[in-house]
Amino acid sequence: MAKITAAEVNRLRKTTGAGMMDCKKALVEAEGDFESAIEILRKKGQKVAAKRADRDSSEGAAIAKVNDDNTNGVIISLNCETDFVAKNETFITLATELADLAINFDSKEAFLAADYKGMTVQEKLTEQTGVIGEKIEIGGFETLSAPFVGSYIHAGNKIAVLTGLSASVAGAEEVAKDVSMQAAAMNPVALNEDGVDQSIIDKEIEIAKDQLRQEGKPEAMLDKISQGKIKRFFKDNTLVNQDFIKDSKQSVAQYVKSVDSSLEVTGFKRVALG
Repeated sequence: MAKITAAEVNRLRKTTGAGMMDCKKALVEAEGDFESAIEILRKKGQKVAAKRADRDSSEGAAIAKVNDDNTNGVIISLNCETDFVAKNETFITLATELADLAINFDSKEAFLAADYKGMTVQEKLTEQTGVIGEKIEIGGFETLSAPFVGSYIHAGNKIAVLTGLSASVAGAEEVAKDVSMQAAAMNPVALNEDGVDQSIIDKEIEIAKDQLRQEGKPEAMLDKISQGKIKRFFKDNTLVNQDFIKDSKQSVAQYVKSVDSSLEVTGFKRVALG
């Protein structure tokens, strides 16, 4: 039997993130062959992944990244099963490294097939499933492009937001962060009225009419009154129309224009866990 040194075990641990005993067992099984040991650990991950495929992975870390010239951003969530794993420093480091890589891709599929330290991202996730013993996967994957993109990650990495602005003006970074914080806290359904799905509008109108009927309002008045309620729905639930959380006397759109009269919010993306 090949003699397995502590240095070889440590090298395998650093390469794969697996525990010391798992690394030693893999090296023994592989008779000291480093690449074979990595393959053994990957196969272990595949077995664990198959067993845990139907598990709920609603915990994890949501990470937002923006490129150097602030024109493109990405949010990924690295999902796991328990909050204990989600708070682990190694797990958060992996999530951050994967987000750094994800900035180069437009789709989740292309990102999962991308190279990460000699293996694909998907292979790394499978490997980590074996290492950690929990289902590990990429949950959210959102991208945003604009003349200026800023981001915000809420404490604990549970919510990440990207905000796009119409121009890269003085103060754009602070504005984008403030608007991203707004989206994180208030969870708007859309950027503005035009972005609200018609099915949501129809449902809100029906709810409003039912409430008005229960209040005894005549049928002829329902359409007019419900339209007023929809306007209120847009104000409460669309990002640019919401009261700005730092100053409720102005809307988000008004706050943005107070920094630069031509500035507008062009879009946002929000990923939340838990």
